[in-house]
Amino acid sequence: MADEIHTTRDPDGTTHTTTIVDREPRRGGGMGMMLVLLVVVAVAAFIAFQFLGNERAETGAITEAAQKVGDAAQDVGDAAQEAVK
Repeated sequence: MADEIHTTRDPDGTTHTTTIVDREPRRGGGMGMMLVLLVVVAVAAFIAFQFLGNERAETGAITEAAQKVGDAAQDVGDAAQEAVK
């Protein structure tokens, strides 16, 4: 950082002082990038949990349907055995 002080004198004897403060540009990109990364991770986690939840529901539905088919097959088998007697 470099500060400059300029003093000028008017013909009537008055002086004016101008101070120029040279600051480095702010670098707030790190905080912004962290915020963007946090949002991306949150969205990815939400999508992943939705996908896993759907997989569990689908697996449960398939298991239930298979159980019903098995129960129906058992009933048919029982009925066939009763018919043979």
